[in-house]
Amino acid sequence: MTGLACPLCTADGGLVVFRNEDLRIIQATEAGFPAFYRVVFNRHVAEFSDLSATERQTCMDAVVKVEQVLRSELQPVKINLAALGNLVPHLHWHVIARFTGDSHFPAPVWAAPLRPLDEAQVAAVAWRCIDINRLIAQAMAL
Repeated sequence: MTGLACPLCTADGGLVVFRNEDLRIIQATEAGFPAFYRVVFNRHVAEFSDLSATERQTCMDAVVKVEQVLRSELQPVKINLAALGNLVPHLHWHVIARFTGDSHFPAPVWAAPLRPLDEAQVAAVAWRCIDINRLIAQAMAL
């Protein structure tokens, strides 16, 4: 796939929280899941094994930092990590804070909802994400 056909080569993919020469961290626009982040490798590669050992370490360090901030600030019941790339074959990791009351829990966010959306919970998490975005950027700058 050329960079021209790849949506993560031609656009950021969400609200950019942090960016450096290797990767960017974005808050994804996923309805009902405000604490849904992606670590996107900037260079177009399809698979994790396409990266050098140093690049793999850089990528996973970013995934861990996002996870740590989400755990510390939101105390979710679980963090989901995924690097599927079936629809967008550009290396990116999903880092998603999950809560027992979310509309899909315990199923994946891509499954059918199991209950109605708890608008109050979503709004509360979205409000916290304003600070979380800043904290993720600070963690990455260390």
